[in-house]
Order: sequence, then C-alpha cells, then structure tokens
Amino acid sequence: MTITRKLGLIAGPILFLLVNYLPITLVSDMGDTIIAIALWMVTWWITEAVSISVTALLPLVLFPLLKVMPIDQVGANYGSPIIFLFFGGFVMALALEKVNLHKRIALNIIRLTGTTPNRVILGFMIATAFLSMWISNTASTVVMLPIAASVIQLLVDDEDGFTKRDRNFALSVMLGIAFSANAGGIATLIGTPPNSIMVGLLENEYNIEISFLKWMVIGVPFSVLMIGITYFVLVKWMYSNGDLRFSASSDIIKSEIEKLGPLSKREKTVLVIFGVTVFLWIFRSLINKFIPGMELKDAVISVFAAIAYFTIPYEGKKGRFVLEWRDTEKLAWGILILFGGGLALAKGMSASGIVALVSEAISSGNLGVLLTASVLILLMLFMTELMSNVALVAVLAPVVAGIALGLDVPVLHLLIPVTMASSCAFMLPMATPPNAIVFASGHIKVAQMARVGFILNCIAVLILIGMFQFVIPLLF
Repeated sequence: MTITRKLGLIAGPILFLLVNYLPITLVSDMGDTIIAIALWMVTWWITEAVSISVTALLPLVLFPLLKVMPIDQVGANYGSPIIFLFFGGFVMALALEKVNLHKRIALNIIRLTGTTPNRVILGFMIATAFLSMWISNTASTVVMLPIAASVIQLLVDDEDGFTKRDRNFALSVMLGIAFSANAGGIATLIGTPPNSIMVGLLENEYNIEISFLKWMVIGVPFSVLMIGITYFVLVKWMYSNGDLRFSASSDIIKSEIEKLGPLSKREKTVLVIFGVTVFLWIFRSLINKFIPGMELKDAVISVFAAIAYFTIPYEGKKGRFVLEWRDTEKLAWGILILFGGGLALAKGMSASGIVALVSEAISSGNLGVLLTASVLILLMLFMTELMSNVALVAVLAPVVAGIALGLDVPVLHLLIPVTMASSCAFMLPMATPPNAIVFASGHIKVAQMARVGFILNCIAVLILIGMFQFVIPLLF
C-alpha cells in the first residue's frame, strides 16, 4: 500500500470525527453529519485507500447509526431504477463481448473507412467511439489496442524502419482510440457511469426524467463533434504523418475478420436482442403514446434485454443460451454499488438542507449565471484528470443542482454540461482507463498526451459553455 493510500485510510475517519463532533454547528446537526460523512467518502475516493465501491457502502452503515436516514430509505437508493438501467446495459455489453460481436463490428467499421493512414486512424476512432456507446470504454479500448498494434508493427518492420512519420501515425492511432473511447461514452445514458448518476439524481430528487432518446439528441452530436476535433488536432495539426503510405493494413483487417468466420447463431441472437433493445429505447415515448397504459421505462427495457440474453436460446433443441449466470462474474457489480452510494449521499445532502444552503449562498452572490456555469464546467473537467469521474459526479452533482436553483436556472441546464465535462479527461494517463491502456503500449509519452489533451480539454470547455448558453435551453 502506498503512503497516499495509508494516509487516506486514516485521514477519512479522522476528518469525519473532527467535523461531526465540532463544538460549533456549521449548518445543522444533520447537515454537519452529512458533511462529515461526505468528507470521509471523498477522502477515500481521492486517495483510493480502499475500493471506491467499498467506500460507497458507508451510507448504508453511517446514515442509520447517526439517525440521518432509516436503513430502508438508504437501501432504496441502491435499488434505484437507474441502477437497473445500467445493470441491463452491463449484461448487454457482456453478451456482445462474449460472442466477439464487438470486435466484428469494430473491424468492419475500420474496413469501411479505408486503409490509407489517415483513414485508418479515423476508422479506429469511429469504431472505438461506437463501441463505447454500448460497452465500457475500457473494454472498447482493450478490443482495439491489439488490432492497432498489428497495424503499427507493419511500419516498424518496413524497409525504412520506424521513422518520425511512422511514430506520428502510431501516436495518433493510440491517442485517437483513447480519446474516442472517452468521448463515445458520452453519447448514451449507459455509455459512461456519470450520465447515469446524473439521471438518477434528477429522478430521485427533482422528479425529472430524461429518456434514452432525449439524451442521445444532445449526447451524440457532442461526441461526434469532439471526435471530429480530436481527429483534426491529431492528424492535421499536432502529429501529421505527411505522405505516409502502406497497403498491408487492409490485409491485417481482412485477416482479423476472416478469423472470426461467418456470423454464428449466437452472434445473430445477440444482434437481434441488441437491435430490439435500442429500438425500444429510442421509440419508447411513441410506443407509450400509441399503447395507453403501457408505461414503458428505459430501466424496464434494459432489464428485459438482460433477461432475454439468459432465456432466449440460440440453439433451441440443445437448450443453449447466450449467457449463463456464471458469466456475470465479469459484471461490474462494484459500479452499481457506487451508483447507490452516490445517490444515497445526494439524498442526505438534500434532506439535511445543504443543497438549499448552497442555493441561497449562490443566489445572494453577485456572480453572473454564465460565469458561474463556466467555472463549474472548467473545475469539473480538470478535476476529473485527478480522480474518478464517477466519484466526482456523485459528490458534486447535488451541489451543482443546488447552485442551479440558487441562480434560478433549470437544474438540467447546468447539470448536463457539468456532467458531460466529467467524461472529457484527455490529459493524463491516470485520468481514465483508456488513457492508461494506450499509454502502456509504449508509443506515447506523458508529455505528448498532456500536450494534445490540454488543447482538447480547453476546446471541450468552450463547447460545453456554448451548449449551456445556446443549445441545452432549446432542447430541455
């Protein structure tokens, strides 16, 4: 265990005790207790003293013991509909990965974009982003990395060796994969955990529902724009590969597709269930409109998909199903617990009056709405370079909601761009798993990632501020 983790392990409970048992009252008895618990959780989340999912279990113990909330009310946050939405998304991703359908989709996208160097880079970026809309950005990066490494190896082994143009190509491919994985996840509600935490907060605390389609209306254009800008910055500006040429890359892609063989019954079953699920998510509102009393919800559709993968056989006579329960050993159960802990903390902050206090403090201040929103977006985006974006959104989302109320701005208008900012970590290898994975390839230096990442971070901040001011008010 590192010194940071050791210090964090001790500092968390000490901060809790100091704040909770101060001789003076900061907010109120309950408010001070919530602040103390939040400090303990944030300390453990930042230092990663223990698993972030274990930290998320603290409200289940501390809230009832300290008379903040009964156990049944705390536990309800860990069974919120938004958690089941993500659970179904995890199962769907599990099915795609088990039958290798995600790899087949990625390879065919790359093949369609072309095999000149710049088109190969674009193909990898589009394929990674598309996968990250439906499976974890970590999994999508892991799938793309060995394929990219095979293409790069062509340049290492050619007659002129590994030239500067070759290195630029390798750098662009690797950074393109990582950054597209981050940006692609923003496009859908299940693409990245912060989206689901925000939606859960809105449903639990403010009775505001964002449908799967409604989110895609704003999420997809932002992702496409960021991926396009990333491609331009990498290929046309920072790391141009000039007139680099190679033809054997098409052979590698073709060979990888041939290894997968023809589409199997299992893959077809996964594809059909996947297609039906996405169709229901997108057209849920229309279906509810034409079938009165249906009340179809995104979480219900998600759980339906999960059940379907376990119960619809791809070989009826042999009774073979796409997934078996033992496959769920690979499921990210810890993330689901993390959602629950974040929602419980948000509920405590609201019930104790902390959110209302923040609202009053902001409303009595002189900062303008645009300046406040800009500062929040900037802080969230650069803070997520240093700590888990999931933990960050879990702690700050209710505060941001309070600030929106204090500014007399619709909660959605401020919370959406700030939440999106949490997934725009492009600067450092430790900021997100995709960044760390491509950094481990050996083709990237920290300074190179930071140089491109800083530019993309600044561009993302400007786009999100523009969305707050002009786009989001038109859509929500």
